[in-house]
Amino acid sequence: QVQLVESGGGLVQAGGSLRLSCAASGIILRFVTMGWYRQAPGKQRELVAVIPSGGSPNYADSVKGRFTVSRDNAKNTVYLQMNAVKPEDTAVYYCNLHPQHDYWGQGTQVTVSS
Repeated sequence: QVQLVESGGGLVQAGGSLRLSCAASGIILRFVTMGWYRQAPGKQRELVAVIPSGGSPNYADSVKGRFTVSRDNAKNTVYLQMNAVKPEDTAVYYCNLHPQHDYWGQGTQVTVSS
């Protein structure tokens, strides 16, 4: 069974950087398409980045140019590098298979102070 554990969240000032990690077991990430999602209070969960098994990553317009998704095959981990963060990036961030999700993990909280 797939297990996905997000980590790396925390408090960061606007304009700063943060790297989120998604460690996987029960699946080989380089063979699947993974997505990073976020959900802010009072808002729907949204897809922010996708890294395919092959091909180029894709990003939501709201994060394009600021966030970068990558994969470390040796560690079976995907990352979300967040640069130039904004207060509106504040949310719980999740990783999951895309588009057919497995069980959602606990996510990792990112809070951006203004």
